[in-house]
Amino acid sequence: MMRRIIFIFVAIALLAGCKEPQLPVSPRVVNALSELPEQVKTCGIPVLQYYYFSPRGDLHKALRDRDTTFDISQPINEHSIFQAASLSKPVFAYIVMRMVDRDEIDLDKPIADYTDIDRFEDKEMAKKLTPRMVLSHQTGLPNWATGPSSDEWPTSTIKFKYPADSCFAYSGEGYAFLQRAVEAIWEKPLDQIAREEVFDPFDMPTTSYSWLPAYDTLALVGFNREGENRGQGRHPRANCAYTLRTNATEYANFLRYALIEGKGLSDEAYQEMFKMQVHAQRYADEPRACDSSVFWCLGFGAVKEPENTGDFFWHWGDNGNFKALWIIHPATKEGFVYFTNRATGHDLLTPFLKDLTGADLPLDEWINN
Repeated sequence: MMRRIIFIFVAIALLAGCKEPQLPVSPRVVNALSELPEQVKTCGIPVLQYYYFSPRGDLHKALRDRDTTFDISQPINEHSIFQAASLSKPVFAYIVMRMVDRDEIDLDKPIADYTDIDRFEDKEMAKKLTPRMVLSHQTGLPNWATGPSSDEWPTSTIKFKYPADSCFAYSGEGYAFLQRAVEAIWEKPLDQIAREEVFDPFDMPTTSYSWLPAYDTLALVGFNREGENRGQGRHPRANCAYTLRTNATEYANFLRYALIEGKGLSDEAYQEMFKMQVHAQRYADEPRACDSSVFWCLGFGAVKEPENTGDFFWHWGDNGNFKALWIIHPATKEGFVYFTNRATGHDLLTPFLKDLTGADLPLDEWINN
């Protein structure tokens, strides 16, 4: 009798400790990722680093084109650091939404209430700009007044390309304007804000908008289409629109915890961030078929319900010799990000994105044409 009781207790204990067996990662995803080495070779990409995550498991790797000689002295592995280019923007947008939650900034209040508008040629138009317009690219501003890494940029004159709030017009200049407001409110520089709000909470120790000493050895050099080594590309100042450096593992933490799980945001702020604000016709004067299902939210793009699979959200990065892209699918809690260090980095998008997602997304044409 005693042995039977002991057996029952042991059985209960074992059952209580049992967990549902984890399903393997989708064969579709495994097959898509298995094709990447060949695509890296075909596109002549020196290094491609990726991270895929889902409730079923994570897959990540750093791939190298070993058939082509590229002069890379830095170690190549999952800790290698890339220029994230415009993948800088969603991180900053998350910071702004955190501030909205704390009533530190208002999405629909003029940014001019927080900082100066000295650089703007049309100051009356500049007074209309709001954080919502910036995050959804409806400022009417050009991408840049002049090269943002140039000595002239901080004092260059900003001229409107379209009337404010009239259309989608992708603009790093708008983000930089909002950055000045955020720094004025915090009375701290961008990197210190980002460290407190994002990098430390989400375990991103080697991610930064400014150069870190570790980058001397970790930051990869970039190559143009001709295969010329163009160096690491040190930016003269931290800019929320394009100077972020990171790796796929750390950026995946941001995607998983901030954008999939919504950590650090109220339900209201999270839902507002993912609300489609504007039809993202990339060239305002030149509509294209690929624009029809692409929209912009507060900080990133969206593809609306392709084939009834649920919306996909995404952002691409292009610093010339560094290309990057992420895509997430909240319906299945899947995410993927990749970084490359050559101007050919986005040449692999077709058919890779369809193989990865199982959906016909128009992003290759939207990004590359």
